[in-house]
Amino acid sequence: MKARGFTLIEVIVAISLLALGLALVFGTLRGATRATGRAEIQAQRAERLRAVQGLLRTQLNAALPIPFEFNGETGEATFLRATKTKLEFVATMPGYLSRGGPYLQTIEFVSGPGGRQLVFQHQLVTTEGVADAEREPVVLLDGIEDGEFGFRALTEQSKPGRWLSEWTVSTQLPPLVRLDIRFTDPHRRWPQFVAATRLGVAFTVAPPVPLAADPGAGQ
Repeated sequence: MKARGFTLIEVIVAISLLALGLALVFGTLRGATRATGRAEIQAQRAERLRAVQGLLRTQLNAALPIPFEFNGETGEATFLRATKTKLEFVATMPGYLSRGGPYLQTIEFVSGPGGRQLVFQHQLVTTEGVADAEREPVVLLDGIEDGEFGFRALTEQSKPGRWLSEWTVSTQLPPLVRLDIRFTDPHRRWPQFVAATRLGVAFTVAPPVPLAADPGAGQ
């Protein structure tokens, strides 16, 4: 009895089924690869956000009442200067990033490709003034659509006051600093960030002195 072979139609059907199966397998692998890639990107972004918030919280907690600027007319010292888009204060830096001592630290929003950027720069504060920056500003975050700082003081009853978009009391540190950020990518989320300056509460005991106030004006 002769063995019966496959017909051309059977071969074509078998090849078609094999091709379909391979396409399904490759499609599944490609989808899994993309999902893995997206998960890795999201994990990296989340880790970046945690690192940035950790740096900002550490530096703001360590803010010091050390002047980095003096008013030539009144002699008033500036410990901190802040607006809704820029924050300047003095604190120590981690040993691996500095030579020790107090540094003027600047955190601000600037324009960049694909949106705004949050950049950080530090400059050594010496007896002769603020030294030139040792490094170029570091981009902490990019792709920002909108962002701003907020500042909160304590009332005379030692209760939290309202949030302010500027801090005009140069000789005092704000007890609380808030940073709000919204990214251009709707899938990126900035966790709520509020940091306390350890010495901020101590400096709210005395009545605030406005930035350009003349100490003898009320006499």
